[in-house]
Amino acid sequence: MRTLRPSDLAREHGLSTQAVRNYEQDGCLPPAERTPTGYRIYTDLHASALRTYLTSIPAYGHANAGHIMRALHADDLDKALTIIDTSHGQLLRDRETLTSVRRAVDHLAAESDSRATISDDTRTIGELAHQLRVTPATLRAWETAGILTPARDPATGYRRYGRTDLRDAELAHLLRRGHYRLDHIAGVINQIRAAGSTEGLATALDSWQATLTTQGVAMLDAAAALSRYSAALRR
Repeated sequence: MRTLRPSDLAREHGLSTQAVRNYEQDGCLPPAERTPTGYRIYTDLHASALRTYLTSIPAYGHANAGHIMRALHADDLDKALTIIDTSHGQLLRDRETLTSVRRAVDHLAAESDSRATISDDTRTIGELAHQLRVTPATLRAWETAGILTPARDPATGYRRYGRTDLRDAELAHLLRRGHYRLDHIAGVINQIRAAGSTEGLATALDSWQATLTTQGVAMLDAAAALSRYSAALRR
């Protein structure tokens, strides 16, 4: 097997030689042998490890890519596969959430069209609970989870739910019927707030879809690279 210098590995990926040394120190590359004078001796196996690690980052993220490589170098294939399986499971859950949010946004848009616009009048907690057919305790739980952020009447201190609160409550109600956890719903609601409206969210969802597709393709590339590298380690 030919010998390589750190600069040979670094040049292929536009990295610094220090980055390559850091990856080895972190366990993302197998340990390198040393010359009598202390210089690292890399091989084609190290070059393959670096390609595999860098290919895995877009698929699984920096942390998980590192965990996978360290597991392989510790001869713990099952641990590496568990991390990979978990990442694929998360991607599937993200896809299912995206589909549910799209349906919920479409539903809200249809509801809005059928009744013109949501009234600018505010609601009390009892009125909103009656409108959604939930209990006031449910609305308070949603508030605790960060799903709703009602204003308070300065005179009485009572909650007053405005137009944005009504939109968020309706979307939360739809997602709860789909058995989504409150913390997950809170994340979706925060995306809507960042987008400014359900219309803005539709654009954000398209971007999210593209991100998931890119990650899915990256997982295919990473799986092929990891399979080759794992086989090379076992030779």
